[in-house]
Amino acid sequence: MKGSSSIPGFKDMTAEQRLKEVAVKCDLSSSELDLLARESPLPLPVASGIIENVITTLEIPLGIATNFLVNGKDYLIPMAVEESSIVAACSFAAKLARNSGGFSASASEPLMIGQIQLVEVKDSDEATQRILAQKDMILREANTRSRTLREAGSGARDIIVRNFPEESMIVVHLIVDVMEAMGANVVNTMCEHVSGILEDITGCRANLRILSNLSDMRMARASAMFRKQDIGGKEAVERIMEAYRFAMVDPYRAATHNKGIMNGIDAVLLATMNDWRAIEAGAHAFAARNGYHSLTTYKVVDDGDLEVSIEIPMAVGTVGGSTSSIPKARTVRKILGVSGAREFAGVLASVGLAQNFAAVRALAVEGIQEGHMRLHSKNIAITAGATGDEVAAVAEIMVSEKNVSVSRAREILEKLRHNGGSRDT
Repeated sequence: MKGSSSIPGFKDMTAEQRLKEVAVKCDLSSSELDLLARESPLPLPVASGIIENVITTLEIPLGIATNFLVNGKDYLIPMAVEESSIVAACSFAAKLARNSGGFSASASEPLMIGQIQLVEVKDSDEATQRILAQKDMILREANTRSRTLREAGSGARDIIVRNFPEESMIVVHLIVDVMEAMGANVVNTMCEHVSGILEDITGCRANLRILSNLSDMRMARASAMFRKQDIGGKEAVERIMEAYRFAMVDPYRAATHNKGIMNGIDAVLLATMNDWRAIEAGAHAFAARNGYHSLTTYKVVDDGDLEVSIEIPMAVGTVGGSTSSIPKARTVRKILGVSGAREFAGVLASVGLAQNFAAVRALAVEGIQEGHMRLHSKNIAITAGATGDEVAAVAEIMVSEKNVSVSRAREILEKLRHNGGSRDT
């Protein structure tokens, strides 16, 4: 980069002006500048209203996972992701689950937790009693912040007080039914509003006032049966169970195991423009409550088939935020075809289960690299400059050699072109 990254007035420029500034600073070529300036389905004024300092938009592949049958309803699952094998693996697992009736899924009420931190607490028991004595009034005040929730019979429902005497601190949990929204904005607004009331009631000082992303009162659950003959027989089932027990006792394995779950869930959240970071935080925090371990449960049933289930916090919305402001996200949500947040949560849990099962099966039965590299090889071929039919040809040779790298792809591509497209390399 040329010069300083401090650019006076950058935030006040148009997106086009900011892009030109970056192009000069980073010595972008005219073709690179044209690439970033290319018109997008997401208009720059809309993008600028969503985040700060916009210069362009970034495309990411959007694929469709097939075969999903959840609670007897068919779904096409939009997934925005850059990693090879995710969409294919998810579709494969859903196909196997379909042989046994698909996924059964459910979600609890959309209850979010807002936290108000009270510090300089002299007597936590007394402060707690004062708060609980005024609970109804506090809830009424919180519900003045959202007419929509209040008129729908939702909104702030309960108060829970948690004591931390060693820190001279109490934390008030405001429990809010947010209906079809993710709920962050309304919960934060309610917490801000009642914090002053809590200060008056207790004589303590309010510090942080914000929702918790450990939304363990807003859970999604799913289960599916995988027939042993579809998996690869008794030995395959046993190997999968050994892998599952590994994830239950070792956090180093569990982190990768749970990442497999989030590979699927995050891709759907990104496609629908939901807050995937919040779901990630909540999932991993939930997994770590009693020592970090698997979010899925694997069990062999009497006939030797494999039953897999998942329980995961799932604070997602079908209204509000970027889910409504980005046109393509609205269309993607139409493809998904969910009617509300609870249905959406159940589908997401099913996707996470499918993705996790596919990964564990591949690891335990086939070895992850063979399948993953077969798909990844196409990306490598494209990176090396292959186009059209060259992509498949270069990828096939690399996989057969078990040597998937950009340097090898370039060598193969050069020979293919020299031989007029012949695969005799």
